[in-house]
Amino acid sequence: MPHMRLREAVTADIERCSELLGILFSAEREFAPDPAAQRRGLQLVLDSPQTGRVFVCETGGRIAGMVMLLFTVSTFLGKRVALLEDMIVDPAFRAQGIGSRLVGHAVAFARSEGLGRITLLTDHDNTLAREFYHRAGFAASSMVVLRKSLDDQGETP
Repeated sequence: MPHMRLREAVTADIERCSELLGILFSAEREFAPDPAAQRRGLQLVLDSPQTGRVFVCETGGRIAGMVMLLFTVSTFLGKRVALLEDMIVDPAFRAQGIGSRLVGHAVAFARSEGLGRITLLTDHDNTLAREFYHRAGFAASSMVVLRKSLDDQGETP
């Protein structure tokens, strides 16, 4: 197996990360890929490290997967917390431990920064993802996700 390298994403990675997001959003019921929007969103995070971090895993000289942490504050905990977003491993690189390494890296980073919690969302019927996150130490919450779109199109996602 080729060497895996975990690191923070840089601007030069945006195109590949946008491709990975296209794979992710094509598989999710509530979203559809929009490469220009994905590139803008990635650039916003990369330009503002206080907003979050994007981590990538390279193997064989290619970015095989990515995960993003976005930061906010929990008044309940009285500290910063993170949302784990956009976890994706290219299907050609799956079953090599890349997803586990990415999530482990994100968790270790959050701990090192003193964050109090990581929250994530996954499709209710995505059993494989739910099992993966459960094995990584995440537990289901009784909270319910509600959204209100603020764009002019009135879309829910």
